Amino acid sequence: MELREVTAGYGGADVVKGISLRFQPGEVTVLAGPNGCGKSTLLRAAARLLPLSGGQVLVDGADTAGWSSRTFARQAALLPQSRPMPEITVEALVLHGRFPYLGYPRRYGPADRAAARSAMERAGVLELAERNVARLSGGQRQKVYLAMALAQDTPVLLLDEPTTFLDIGCQLELARLMRETAAEGKAVVMVLHDLNLALGCAHRVAVMEEGRLRAWGTPAEIYAGGALEQVFGVKVHRTELEDGTEQYLFTRRGP
Repeated sequence: MELREVTAGYGGADVVKGISLRFQPGEVTVLAGPNGCGKSTLLRAAARLLPLSGGQVLVDGADTAGWSSRTFARQAALLPQSRPMPEITVEALVLHGRFPYLGYPRRYGPADRAAARSAMERAGVLELAERNVARLSGGQRQKVYLAMALAQDTPVLLLDEPTTFLDIGCQLELARLMRETAAEGKAVVMVLHDLNLALGCAHRVAVMEEGRLRAWGTPAEIYAGGALEQVFGVKVHRTELEDGTEQYLFTRRGP
């Protein structure tokens, strides 16, 4: 997926302005930046949930502007920031991820149910399959909606704050799962507020500020360039752990 000079917003007011990014298969990209900088707006524009006032969203080089919703949904799945709590079972909700592939009559077949089961297993919610979604905890619902996005089985996966309501163990497991999903050849794009998690799981990071792209690169390039310090007003310290992974510590600037 490629965003080419994308400009979008709400009520005629542009929130993101002229952003160009390419989300590559096999990579996890994290959108980072202060609250209100336009991360979620950009993700919604990429998912075609917001009309563009400028630019293009391309998939495999083709402009998606004229595509039907069903055609686009076969290429990109979205885990939105706000999600309803329907009075249906977990399995029924996850099966909704298969809707773009249903023919006539619109009934789920064995392949759809197998895809849903696999997605529930990967997201760690298979044992909840018969539970009512509305009766789950916030963290459980979050993982169920992730399973629905996985069941959609698209080349591009767009996740808006997927770690909301998740404890630290589940956050790390989600990061591992997204790296694993990217390794299967998919492009994974996430909005994350936890910079340590972002730098630890991303192949590339896009740093945004006031609706514009401030920096773009690998975690090492972002750290070396100082964009996080400038945008967030913090001091960033990097250390290497015994297993070779890098850990970042953020402290406030000033007196």
